[in-house]
Amino acid sequence: MSWNAWIRQSHRWLSIAFTATVIANFLVRAFGEPPAWVTYSPLPPLFLLLFSGLYMFALPYAAGRRSVRRVTGQG
Repeated sequence: MSWNAWIRQSHRWLSIAFTATVIANFLVRAFGEPPAWVTYSPLPPLFLLLFSGLYMFALPYAAGRRSVRRVTGQG
């Protein structure tokens, strides 16, 4: 599996984990104030989603820059 495919697949699974922790957070809150670890449990997948999403966002721009260099003979 290539690096880009691995990032995309992990981003998908992280989004499922994030959604599950947010839903669990709301379910636990229905029964009262949850402990701190439940409240902050969505944050680790969210930060990982941020980094993988920024990477995927930048890919087309980096690929475009590389193709311009090849066509014009720069770099």
